[in-house]
Amino acid sequence: MLCLCYQQLTCIIPPHDSLSMARKRVRPVRLRAIRASKPGRPGRPPVHQETWSKVSVVLFDRQIVHLDRLAVDIRGKSGKVLNRAEIIRALIDGLLDSGMDVTGSASEADLRARVARRLGSPYR
Repeated sequence: MLCLCYQQLTCIIPPHDSLSMARKRVRPVRLRAIRASKPGRPGRPPVHQETWSKVSVVLFDRQIVHLDRLAVDIRGKSGKVLNRAEIIRALIDGLLDSGMDVTGSASEADLRARVARRLGSPYR
C-alpha cells in the first residue's frame, strides 16, 4: 500500500471546473530549481533534470524490504546503483507513460489489482 502524504496545490493541476477554481484561494507553488553544485557544499549534488518537490510517503515495512532487495538485485545484475526514490519515481513514470486508464479505480486495492493484472501478475 502506498500512501502519499502530499497536498498538490491547484495552480499546478489544470482545472476541470473554472468556476470552482475562482472560489478557491490559490497560492503559487515554490518549485525547487535545478542548481549547479557549489564546490565545498555538503551533501550530494542535485541530480534531477527537472523541477521537483519533496513529499512524505508512508510505506509498509514489507514494501521497504522489497525496495531494498530490488536495489541490491539491480546492483548485483547491472552494477548500477538505484536508490528507493529512483525506483519509486521510475515505477510511477512507467505507469503514467503506459497510458493505462486508472481513473475508474474505486480504491487503492482496485488500483493495485488493475496494475497487477496489466503486468501479468496473479493478484486479483
